[in-house]
Amino acid sequence: MPGEFDLIQRFLACFPRARVPVGPGDDCAVLAPMKGALCVTTDAVVEDVHFTRATFSAADIGHKALAVNLSDLAAMGATPRWFVCALALPRDFPARELSALGRGMAALAKEHRIMLVGGNFTSAREVSVTLTVTGELSRPPITRAGGRPGDALYVSGTLGDARLGLQHLLAGVRRGAAVKRQRRPEPRLALGRLAARFASAGMDVSDGLAQDLGHLCAASRVGAELELDRLPLSPGVRSALGPEGALRGGEDYELLLAVPPSRMQAFERACARAGQAVTRVGALTRERTLRVRDRGGRLLTPPAGFDHFARSGRQIRPDD
Repeated sequence: MPGEFDLIQRFLACFPRARVPVGPGDDCAVLAPMKGALCVTTDAVVEDVHFTRATFSAADIGHKALAVNLSDLAAMGATPRWFVCALALPRDFPARELSALGRGMAALAKEHRIMLVGGNFTSAREVSVTLTVTGELSRPPITRAGGRPGDALYVSGTLGDARLGLQHLLAGVRRGAAVKRQRRPEPRLALGRLAARFASAGMDVSDGLAQDLGHLCAASRVGAELELDRLPLSPGVRSALGPEGALRGGEDYELLLAVPPSRMQAFERACARAGQAVTRVGALTRERTLRVRDRGGRLLTPPAGFDHFARSGRQIRPDD
């Protein structure tokens, strides 16, 4: 395996030169002040937790590492600006795979106009990619704490596809829409910026809708009621998992948004004009409990979502 500095140069070659006062190669990046408030997040993808090298290409790993961080910016309504990358790699990790990882990350970075400005390399027993990402806010951020009773709940896209994709990968299936959703999630940045004009609260759906809605409710000090038959599902998810399975499917990276009744129609019209798919799935309530109703109106026990520390750090299993 090439030396550390050769690896750094190989990785940096995948990215355009950052247009900042000081970028990669110094002890720190130096960034020009932004006009709006700074929004910062950090997240990691780790081998045998978020992916396996048997089921993900190196380019998939690079894409997913950046995508999950960009999803956090989307949830706040921010525009991506800069990021730093800390890579931990086994000593026998092929140099060509490092280039592929960089290309997968760089392609998504180019799509969303975000620049790599620094990072770190180290050796480890497994692959780990940790990013710190910054964005700019042109409006007040969408937080989890602004929801009020009566606000309508919306989700973007469809739910459960990444969970189904994981099932497929573990069964040896390597192609299909669900597999792509697991390997290459798409952050909803345009929707996040649009939603900042209307939403009272929001977050991204990374650990399952039921669990993440519980976090939003706790922060807003409200409850919620979900209508199971309203959940947006792809035909494959509807057949394989059903609505209850989709409720606890992790890694969808869709947006969950609370919108006051007075803004609902304007929000739906704006989404339609922008080509952003959103579905109203329920509402926030005064009673600080989470209720799920099926098509017949019966109350169901909300399923649990993914917990990194509940299963010895292993990725969620398809039968959970």
